[in-house]
Amino acid sequence: MLIGILSALLAGAMLGLYALPGKYVKDFQEENKWSLFFLLTMFVVPLILTFSMMKGVTDIYSQLDSSILMTMVVSSFLWGVGVMMWGKAIDHIGLSLGFSLFIGTVILVGSTLPLGINLYKGEALPAIPVLALILVGLSIVLMGVVFNGKAGLAREKDEAALAEDADAPKKKSYATGIAIAVIGGLLATGFNVAFTYGGGPLKELVVANGNPEWMTAMAVMLPVFLSGGVVMTLYFAWQLTQKKAWGSFSTSALIVNIILIAIMAFFHYAASAMYAFAANALGANGPIVVYAIFNTTCLVIAVVSGILTGEWAKASLGAKGFLYKGLACMVIGVLVLTGSQYLASQSAAASAPIDPPTADVVPADATSMILKATNRV
Repeated sequence: MLIGILSALLAGAMLGLYALPGKYVKDFQEENKWSLFFLLTMFVVPLILTFSMMKGVTDIYSQLDSSILMTMVVSSFLWGVGVMMWGKAIDHIGLSLGFSLFIGTVILVGSTLPLGINLYKGEALPAIPVLALILVGLSIVLMGVVFNGKAGLAREKDEAALAEDADAPKKKSYATGIAIAVIGGLLATGFNVAFTYGGGPLKELVVANGNPEWMTAMAVMLPVFLSGGVVMTLYFAWQLTQKKAWGSFSTSALIVNIILIAIMAFFHYAASAMYAFAANALGANGPIVVYAIFNTTCLVIAVVSGILTGEWAKASLGAKGFLYKGLACMVIGVLVLTGSQYLASQSAAASAPIDPPTADVVPADATSMILKATNRV
């Protein structure tokens, strides 16, 4: 259990810190930095790690149903655009707001989608206590998104008031950055769709080829990252050409920049894989516990690192107050949502039918009976 909790903390820390090295990249325009990042995190890192760690990679995908793979590819297009917008939002509004708004939106949409899908399929909604907790949690997270939006606009106003040089270049609009982060969070839920459709079939194939179950995340991420990466490559190639930024790669800081961006790419990819490992290590309720640890750790670290690197140095106490309120709401909201999922799992366990003993089950097989009951839950 300790290994699972530590892995969840590490996963949240990696995702919360992944963009931090980018603040020290020199002589690159925004397009140079993010095009190189996406090239590494969407192609180089997934291909190297998947083929070096997973057995039977080609067999796994050759046996996967083509309709499932196509669904994953289409949804990954939306996810790729969302992640790309996340990167641009960070450049507009910094780590603290970029992470808080993006992840807050992902949590809101990711928690609401299952309810909408169930209604569309004609399935029953969760029990009243569970549904009430879900709605309360979503409301608190939404308050956090609103507070963070106010924090960004207040910070922009504070920085403008303190500007001494009237001829200084105009900074990027915080309102634009906030909109980019929120829309990016909406689109990024395409990864959840890809995992929903491909997770089950790929898990069977991954295990059948002699791999641990947690590597299912890697199996899902490879086609999603490659497909989303194609979209981003085309976009940034066009951006580099439009802004005549190709020449910015010819800088004496190129090697250092590549190292910094490679660290970003590794942290970004490894966070998802570590999340899956942590959920598997914690057993039946692993995804529930890890969800809370992962998101809260990521949010706290992103906000703190943004503050420590001076993003809020010129912000008033009022702007910082909105930021802290937003963070608190998101952390509390995630914990409430986690509580709703735990309550749902306990209700399902209590209502699950218990199979009567059969003649072929002997007392010496008690351990096997416990494992079967656990798996059924």
